[in-house]
Amino acid sequence: MAFTDYYKILEVPKSASPEDIKKAYRKLARKYHPDLNPKDKEANKRFQLINEANEVLSDPEKRKKYDQYGEEWAHADQFEKARQSQRSAHHQAEDPFAGDFGGGEYSDFFEQMFGAGSRTRTAKFRGQDYQAELHLSLRDAAKTHQQTLTVNNKNIRITIPAGVEDGQVIKLKDHGGPGANGGPNGDLYITFVIEPDPVFKRSGNDLYTTIALDLYTAVLGGEVMVETLDGKIRLKVKPETQNGIRTRLKGKGFPIYKREGSSGDLFVTYNILIPQNLTTKQKELFTELSKLK
Repeated sequence: MAFTDYYKILEVPKSASPEDIKKAYRKLARKYHPDLNPKDKEANKRFQLINEANEVLSDPEKRKKYDQYGEEWAHADQFEKARQSQRSAHHQAEDPFAGDFGGGEYSDFFEQMFGAGSRTRTAKFRGQDYQAELHLSLRDAAKTHQQTLTVNNKNIRITIPAGVEDGQVIKLKDHGGPGANGGPNGDLYITFVIEPDPVFKRSGNDLYTTIALDLYTAVLGGEVMVETLDGKIRLKVKPETQNGIRTRLKGKGFPIYKREGSSGDLFVTYNILIPQNLTTKQKELFTELSKLK
């Protein structure tokens, strides 16, 4: 039976802590991500193995089973039941599995675990669930679009609805590991990782941004250009606007997940800039203003 060493794939020792595994996974997933290696088939294969290894080693219970059963960790419960059946049916010397597993074909794994004389009905086992991360920019997450994932050398095209959140998980049924002996396939769980944006900060469905406002517009009022997800718009500034004042643009925030046409709000905070490198005349005018006060 071929053995896949998940520890070797993630480049960590068997004694690695959960934090070590997490760091190693993120580092390797970024390095071999299909978006960064679109034409490299070997990198894509490596990426899938990295996800598979992380799915097992990041889960304490699965890791424990993997350490004991290797690649067959997903069938550990069935194997343990078979062991119990063997013990409870010890009086059935000729066929210790006759009660639950009598007749049928030989199972390779049971032959290795219990000896070639252990016969079992061909049991159907569900395939392994896979875990994967999909990295998106904030702006990509704000629009419905399609992306292609490569899982076990198969391309899967998925539609990502606008409004997905950082850490959100979706399930693709039957896109995990293949079942054994005619059992159903496992599922594929995709976790979205939304990268930080240089302009906007997201909180739920609302967006926050800070814009620079010159002193003269802050004092006298006027207009300023503000960037939104839909492009730049003109925003009116009231006279005597104070530094740190926040204004709300209703409906200009982040799209609400699976609610087409609905969005949160955009909150704009003003950062008033003090003029620098003043001319002599400007200094005189500010002096006059200070005297008027």
